[in-house]
Amino acid sequence: MITVENIHKTFGDTHVLKGISTTFDTGKTNLIIGQSGSGKTVFLKCLLGLFTPEEGSIDYDGKTYSELTSAEKRDLRQEMGMVFQGSALFDSMTVEGNVMFPLGMFTKQSKSEMQDRVGFVLKRVNLIDAHHKYPSEISGGMQKRVAIARAIVMNPKYLFCDEPNSGLDPKTAILIDNLIKEITEEYDITTVINTHDMNSVMEIGEKIVFLKNGIKEWEGSKNEIFKTDNEAVTNFVYSSELFKKVRQMYIEERN
Repeated sequence: MITVENIHKTFGDTHVLKGISTTFDTGKTNLIIGQSGSGKTVFLKCLLGLFTPEEGSIDYDGKTYSELTSAEKRDLRQEMGMVFQGSALFDSMTVEGNVMFPLGMFTKQSKSEMQDRVGFVLKRVNLIDAHHKYPSEISGGMQKRVAIARAIVMNPKYLFCDEPNSGLDPKTAILIDNLIKEITEEYDITTVINTHDMNSVMEIGEKIVFLKNGIKEWEGSKNEIFKTDNEAVTNFVYSSELFKKVRQMYIEERN
């Protein structure tokens, strides 16, 4: 579990995060949503330890990040997996090399041990015959699965995903959503996903934190988001005609 208490983050005279408090549960898919400029990317980077809040605290299963030594922070970061928006694969490395990279950097495993682990996680993300291919030789959806495999190869306790469906077609996006949810439950990971994709919200949004202008405007589940009367949330969620129709169907069913 990640517990956030009253964090503030500023850049110069710009107050980006304004007293956010929330929790992200283990074994659940926790989503951060909001319009561009709402502060969700800065929030995610604070959770990753890339930015340091001026006020407040972030706890990882009882460990307060700001109170850790440099060595303890380094150890904690090794328990974090990250799926970047553009996958961030190394073009000059094969799929196997990309997934093996964290093992070579942070462990003392033998090459055969690393290859066994890489084979295991690639099989888990349904990439069995792609070991020796390069990123340019596989599709965007496959690249995203490689990125997920690399993120979980160190068996992390915390998994962070920045717009994991960016650039994917709707069908592939759903497959990636379901894969992340399955891995979260299977390995009992605390997963936090930064997204603007409402399909992801409705598919896997077990816990949703909605940010507006650096403030936590609302939080709840994918079921509760239909029930809220919060105008900022409804304006964001039902900005498309599809979700307006879903909202209307929900209202009609209640009546």
